[in-house]
Amino acid sequence: MANTQVLQQALAKRQEILQGDSERIQKQHAAGKMTARERVAKLLDEGSFVELDVLMSKSEDYAGVVTGYGTVQDRPVYLFAQDFTVHGGAMGQMQSRKIVKVLEMAMKTGAPVVALCDSAGVRVDEGALAMDAYAEVYAHMARMSGVCPMIALVLGPVCGGAALISQLADVTIQASDVGTLMVYGPQVVSAVTGETVDAKALGGADNVKSQGGVALTCANEDEALQLTCALLDLLPGCNAEDAPETDGDDLNRLLEIEDAQDSQAILSQMADDGQFIELYAGYGDEIRVALARLGGRTAGLVVSNAQISDGELTAQSCGKAARFVRFCDCYSIPVVSFINSTGIQVPKKNQQAWTMRSAAQLLYAYAEATTAKVSVIAGNAIGQAYVAMGGKANADITYAWPGAVISALTKEAAVQVLYEKDLIADKKPALESRAELEERFANEVADGTVAAKCGLVDDVILPAQTRQYVLSALEMLSSKRDSNPPKKHGNLPI
Repeated sequence: MANTQVLQQALAKRQEILQGDSERIQKQHAAGKMTARERVAKLLDEGSFVELDVLMSKSEDYAGVVTGYGTVQDRPVYLFAQDFTVHGGAMGQMQSRKIVKVLEMAMKTGAPVVALCDSAGVRVDEGALAMDAYAEVYAHMARMSGVCPMIALVLGPVCGGAALISQLADVTIQASDVGTLMVYGPQVVSAVTGETVDAKALGGADNVKSQGGVALTCANEDEALQLTCALLDLLPGCNAEDAPETDGDDLNRLLEIEDAQDSQAILSQMADDGQFIELYAGYGDEIRVALARLGGRTAGLVVSNAQISDGELTAQSCGKAARFVRFCDCYSIPVVSFINSTGIQVPKKNQQAWTMRSAAQLLYAYAEATTAKVSVIAGNAIGQAYVAMGGKANADITYAWPGAVISALTKEAAVQVLYEKDLIADKKPALESRAELEERFANEVADGTVAAKCGLVDDVILPAQTRQYVLSALEMLSSKRDSNPPKKHGNLPI
């Protein structure tokens, strides 16, 4: 009899937790947001969700997070969804314990983690214990990095410590209509600076995206959840397995690229069925990065965007590409690079160190990566653009298009250096005009064919055949096994 009563009490408590506070749920809906459990149901395959620690509470003070596992397109996924209807989803000891349990289970079983973030920050009433709770989550996320993919969704106010959870994830997606991502909320900013600012202006999608704070933005929660499913489909469950493969489209399909500067055409025509997911669009756009399938296999595309400042490398674009290359390398996703850049942009005097450090990060990321790397020099590969973005020393296979230029300097700068005195004196060296000198330098010194003769380029190929050559190279490299020397880790220049 006693056992029956205890069971009934437990079931009643469970039902109370599952139903939630109706008044707070109404407020959540009125704010245009789904509840934590509604988001979970929307993301996972129907009927697959198994919730963990449902009854976990302390003096009827629930943790403010829903945790568990299920499947997305029949593949296992762990997740935690912060519940804004309970103390604003603020992090405390109980929430931390539930999240840490999910992270540990994901690492043990080798499955991705999805974080549905909607939190006002930290449980201030718990003091130092709440800060330690955040520290536990951060520590486990850091240890999980590179083991299992983690995707964080910004689906409401995500402030303070919760914002750092989003930044520790591999990919962060923000729902523009309801998501705000902030180190400090408007009240704190106003108190410190005296400036009145609302949450949207401070942490809205446009502002955060332009600073590289999120990889992807969507109009609303539905789109963010759909994009999460598409992203998971391109990723492996963990670093011990490969991403799922599909049949892909025609392996012999020819490209119809007329302009090496057309990064959009390169991305869409290289990808199977023209489908790709571009990350960090709107930030450091001198380089574009995207995940796509090439011949049915997931690959990372790093494409110079020469339509912006001739593809010159900036601190933002270098840092963005470096993070993407390292992300691909974590999960053995091949990296295919299209180089068309006139080198590093001349930085402002107060940005010299930032630019140098970021360029070193890009070089380091390519050099350290042991995944398959294929580079295509589509146009200019000048100076550090060639070295950093997978030139011969940092790529398994390197191709060049006809007319590609590989040089320490642009032809204009090279002629200026080589014939400086004559040009200053307004003379014509060897009876040649400046234009003729530039053309001769491009053809005799910097041409891709010259580089091929030196063994720095494997072949000069027609643009139309690029997909065929790249897919063949990726097939050959699919069994690549390489590793860095034994060490704890390298010292990335950050």
